[in-house]
Amino acid sequence: MQNLSKSKLLSYKQCPRRLWLEVHRAELKADSESAQADYDIGNQVGVVAQRMYDPDGQGMTLDAQTDGYSQALQWSLELIKTKQPLFEAAFTANGALSFADVMLPVEREGQLGWRMVEVKSTSGVKDYHRDDVAIQAWVARSAGVPLTAIALAHIDSTFVYPGDGNYQGLLKECDLTKETFGRFPEIKALIAEAQRVVGMAEAPAVTTGSRCTSPFECGFINYCQSFEEQAVFPVQWLPAIRSKELKELITSNPALDMRDVPDELLTEEQLLVKTHTIAGEIYFNARNAAKAFKSYPFPAYFLDFETVMFAVPIWKGTRPYQQIPFQFSLHVMDESGNLQEDAFLDLTGNDPSRPFAETLVKVCDKAGPIFVYNAGFEGTRISELANLFPDLASDLLAIKRRLVDLHPITKANYYNPRQHGSWSIKAVLPAIAPDLSYEALEGVQHGGHAVNAYLKAIQPGTTTEEKSLIERQLLAYCRMDTYAMVRLWQFLLGKPGIATSRDCSTQTLVR
Repeated sequence: MQNLSKSKLLSYKQCPRRLWLEVHRAELKADSESAQADYDIGNQVGVVAQRMYDPDGQGMTLDAQTDGYSQALQWSLELIKTKQPLFEAAFTANGALSFADVMLPVEREGQLGWRMVEVKSTSGVKDYHRDDVAIQAWVARSAGVPLTAIALAHIDSTFVYPGDGNYQGLLKECDLTKETFGRFPEIKALIAEAQRVVGMAEAPAVTTGSRCTSPFECGFINYCQSFEEQAVFPVQWLPAIRSKELKELITSNPALDMRDVPDELLTEEQLLVKTHTIAGEIYFNARNAAKAFKSYPFPAYFLDFETVMFAVPIWKGTRPYQQIPFQFSLHVMDESGNLQEDAFLDLTGNDPSRPFAETLVKVCDKAGPIFVYNAGFEGTRISELANLFPDLASDLLAIKRRLVDLHPITKANYYNPRQHGSWSIKAVLPAIAPDLSYEALEGVQHGGHAVNAYLKAIQPGTTTEEKSLIERQLLAYCRMDTYAMVRLWQFLLGKPGIATSRDCSTQTLVR
C-alpha cells in the first residue's frame, strides 16, 4: 500500500477516476497554465507565512524533495519533541501522507502540544480547504502528534502593505479545531476508500461532467472525453446557465446536445444561441447595431487596459489581489478615417499606477466616446486611480463618463455560430475579422500570457534583451485588443473599410 498525499486524497474526493489516473497514468495529465500560476502564488504566500509565524528565525523548514521522504518523516517525528516552529513537517499514517504548512509548539501545564496552521492564498475559506485541513490534521494526529488546535490562515484582502517587507497582518486565521476533530471518522473512511480505488486493476468508470472543473480543472479531462461520444452542439455552449432546471438537466447528462434541450427551459439569449448554432446561421441586426452608434461623434477612441495582481503585495500602499494597471493601448479615429495609436507600458518594476494615470489623462483629450469591451473593468480601474490620486480625479472621472461598452451592443445585435455561445472579444473577432488572429502573435496571446510576461520583465535577473522582447510582445498584444475593437466597431457600424493603418504614433514606455 502506497501513501497517498493530501492532494491525491482531494483528487479522489473530486473524482475517483482522477485519483486512479494520477497514480497509474500520470503521463496523461495536461495541467493548465493557471495551475502552475496558482502553485507559484502558493509558494509566495508560504514564504511570507514562515516570516510571520517565525519572526525570529528560530524554526526549522523540512524539504522532502531535497532530503528524501524517509528522512523528512523521521526528522519530523523527532522535531515535534522540541519547542521550535516547524514548516512542511511530514507525517504518515494508515496509507496517507501529509506536509503541514505550519506547526507551532504550545505548552500547557507542562505538556508540549502543537497548533497546526494551514496557509492558503485565497481571500477566504473554501469548502475544499476544510477537507484539506481535516486530512492534514487526521494524518498528524494518527502519526502521534499531540495536536491541540487547527486553524486555516488565508489572505486578508483589506491588508495594505506598509512597505519594507512588513507583512504582519497579511494573513487572517479561521479556527477549525472543533469542526476538524469531529470529521476524523469521515477522513479515515475516505482514505480507506481512496486506497481501494488505487488498488483497482482499471480506472473506475466515471463520465465527465461538472466535477471535471470543480473545485479544480482536471488535467485528464481531454483524455477522459476521448472515450466518450461528444455532442455536436454541446449544451455548455449556452451562455449564462443559471436556472435550476437547466443545471439539473446538464448535471444528469453532461454530454447533452443543445438540440435535446427543451426551448421552454431557455432564456431569450440562450434560445438565440441554440437556434442559430444548430442552423449554422449568423444573426445580425445591422440596422439596430448602426443605430446604437448614431449619437457618438468623432473622434472615436478605443481603449484597453492590462493589469496585474499580487497575492503578496510588492508595492507600498497596495492590497492583496488589487488590480494594478501597467499597460494600455489607445486607438483614435478621426472623421476622415485616420487612425492613430497611443500606448503606455511600464516595465521598471515600480508601482506603475501614477505614470499610468498621468499618461491616460494626457492622451485621452477632452471629448469623444471611448469605446471599451466590458466597461465595468476599465471603469472600475479608473475609479480606483481617481481615489488614489485626488489631483487627477476630475480628469480621470471625466474619462470614465465617456466610456461606451461595445460588449452589450455586440451581444444584442450579432451572433455567429463560430462563437460557440461566447461574446468575448477573442470569440467575436475571428467571426467578423478572420484576417486577424491572436494566435499569430509572438509570445503573448492572451491575458494570462501578458501577466506572466510582465512579471518576468520586472524581475531583477531579466536581461535587457529579454526585456526588450517582452516589451515588443506586450505592445503587440494590447494593440491587437484595441485594434480588434476598431474592426468590430467598423463592422457593427456598417463601414468595414474605414481604417487599415495600425502604425503607433506615440508610445510612453517606462523602463
